[in-house]
Amino acid sequence: MQTVPFKNKRGDVPVNLHMLSDSGANGKDMAGIHAHTFGNRAEQAAGKRIAIVCAAFLLALSLASTFPNGGMAAGQEQKPITLRTMGSLLFGGTVIERENGDTFHGDHGYAQFYIPQKARNYPLILWHGMGQSGRSWESTPDGREGFQNIFLRKGFSTYLVDQPRRGNAGRRTEAVTLEPVFDEEEWFNRFRVGIYPDYFEGVQFSRDREALNQYFRQMTPTIGPLDFDVYSDAYAALFDKIGPAIFVTHSQGGPVGWFTLLKTKNIKAIVAYEPGGSVPFPTGQVPEEGKVLTRSKKTEGIEVPMAVFKRYMEIPIIIYYGDNLPETDEHPELYEWTRRLHLMRKWAEMLNKLGGDVTVIHLPDVGLHGNTHFPMSDLNNVEVADLLSKWLYEKQLDR
Repeated sequence: MQTVPFKNKRGDVPVNLHMLSDSGANGKDMAGIHAHTFGNRAEQAAGKRIAIVCAAFLLALSLASTFPNGGMAAGQEQKPITLRTMGSLLFGGTVIERENGDTFHGDHGYAQFYIPQKARNYPLILWHGMGQSGRSWESTPDGREGFQNIFLRKGFSTYLVDQPRRGNAGRRTEAVTLEPVFDEEEWFNRFRVGIYPDYFEGVQFSRDREALNQYFRQMTPTIGPLDFDVYSDAYAALFDKIGPAIFVTHSQGGPVGWFTLLKTKNIKAIVAYEPGGSVPFPTGQVPEEGKVLTRSKKTEGIEVPMAVFKRYMEIPIIIYYGDNLPETDEHPELYEWTRRLHLMRKWAEMLNKLGGDVTVIHLPDVGLHGNTHFPMSDLNNVEVADLLSKWLYEKQLDR
């Protein structure tokens, strides 16, 4: 059995056929991604218009049935978003080939992309956390706009990705057995909505029962073993395809951001919302917080050579944590996030002493209170997005 890079074996049709235009997020050609070759340009343009109208109709129909106000909070009237193009693509992955020539393509990632009419230079690559998919960045559980639309309105192209072995990228190369796990109450606590069934006072999460229903239903399983190398290989391939971009990660996505940075030169910055696990420290310098076993039976910190550690000095990095982080371990599933905040502060301090540019923000310290593990979909997600916009402006990443 031999594993080889994903490649096209037919000379007449490109492999990466999911772009709906010849241009990337900044209006320039995107290496390795091309439009479909079916029909002439007039036919392609007509197809785009039909697809967009159909997608808008289906979205409106879905929102109307779930949220009577069309998916917006009361008074949240917004101007239409004008897109230059939209589409999807599969990236990375491997091909397993048997001796008889049979093949199996798997372990690739999936991305939906939206390119506004006047796009800024650097797209946002929005990557989800544990038990989630690109859905995390779409509409919020209570039906408001998520980061996808918020940043499209700000002129950023957005790529909503599903990691290999998750969501729309479920074709995996390793076997796995899946069974229903009755764990929703546990996630309610770990995601810091409250202590089930009670909500935290002032929590930035809707008390509407339908919002909680949507919240639980957006959970999706990992279809295969957890493997940060598989994930980061795929994401490096995505960055190599689309060119320079900003990597926005959440939770379990944090470690993948650290791993991916070492495999591509096209990450201009990393934005990490509540990262957890596999924080790289120089050999022999992992703090005590990084040596504690988590509920997943792994240590938070890992050792890397100093030369590798210094790679994290090459780009600006900002890290955000929400509210309701306890000072004691009475509830270990909550205190785990407190320990992670302390660990990331030490990571930032160590890098900044060497000349790095790492910022760690505890949202209550800047006036945002009640945030859960999902700041990007909390009730105050517009304010959360504005904080990020300010940082992107300061780092000249919004040109």
